[in-house]
Amino acid sequence: MEIGPPRSTTAAVEAVEDVLYGSLAGIVGKYIEYPFDTVKVRLQSQPDHLPLRYKGPIDCFRQSIAADGFLGLYRGISAPLFGAALETSSLFFFERLGQGVVYKSGLCPKGEDLPLQALWFTGAFSGAFTSFLLTPIELVKCKIQVPGAEGGAARAPLRPLPVIRGILRHQGILGFWHGQMGTLIRESGGSAAWFGSKHTVTKFFQDLNERRAASPAELSQIRMSPLPLWQQAVAGASAGMSYNFLFFPADTIKSRMQTAPIGEVTPNRSFLQEVTSLWRQAGLRGFYRGCGITVLRSAPSSAFIFMLYDGLKKYFPLH
Repeated sequence: MEIGPPRSTTAAVEAVEDVLYGSLAGIVGKYIEYPFDTVKVRLQSQPDHLPLRYKGPIDCFRQSIAADGFLGLYRGISAPLFGAALETSSLFFFERLGQGVVYKSGLCPKGEDLPLQALWFTGAFSGAFTSFLLTPIELVKCKIQVPGAEGGAARAPLRPLPVIRGILRHQGILGFWHGQMGTLIRESGGSAAWFGSKHTVTKFFQDLNERRAASPAELSQIRMSPLPLWQQAVAGASAGMSYNFLFFPADTIKSRMQTAPIGEVTPNRSFLQEVTSLWRQAGLRGFYRGCGITVLRSAPSSAFIFMLYDGLKKYFPLH
């Protein structure tokens, strides 16, 4: 007879862990990366009908700090903190659901570890669902991060509630999903790379450590223990860098769509219209504005997210 808590209870507790520990990891990671994210969005969203305002990431940092101080780089962080908690917890939650789908499909026997290709699929599954939750938060965040101008003077910093009211008044409920196509491409493809890279590098280190075992007892100890912290950090960093680099052009188009001023007479551009406009303005290079700084900041942030989430699940289990 099977002894232990009912399966439904265990699944519910795991869902709570996904939400709670994923939220904590996401919030801390967002504090680490947010100044770099602000610079990235400002580089991505420069108008195609005007000379470039920023020469590159360092110049953007310099101008931003000169105009608003260092804390200005954290402008609008309240919505992204909520978004980071929602995004990270949703990614882990839907990734676990995706694994359940694979097991129920019969493609992999229950009780066995999923193959790497299945884990890349569950990452894409997770990102696709998460994108629909994330687009409204990303929209508000992007509009706050990018400074505007009124009559030649700098516009007062926007706040989340006025932005939300403006979107609702001018575009209705569906306006909050402006840029959804870019978010869907970035999150589904990027999350496949995020989880897939993390699992791939983790397996590489696990196999490497096992091959170096000098005895059966040492091999058993390696299999029962987590990877050394530096290997966990490398696996998490590779995940973040893969996520951000592979689908960066989709994120650039999303940022341009979502930083259009609210209430403009000109209608919002579609995803394809933004692609065409940016290609005519800057060619392929324009799709990768801010890519370098984004990939660099994602390494420590993603490493910390995975290490914190995995550590909390291991040392503070709720079941």
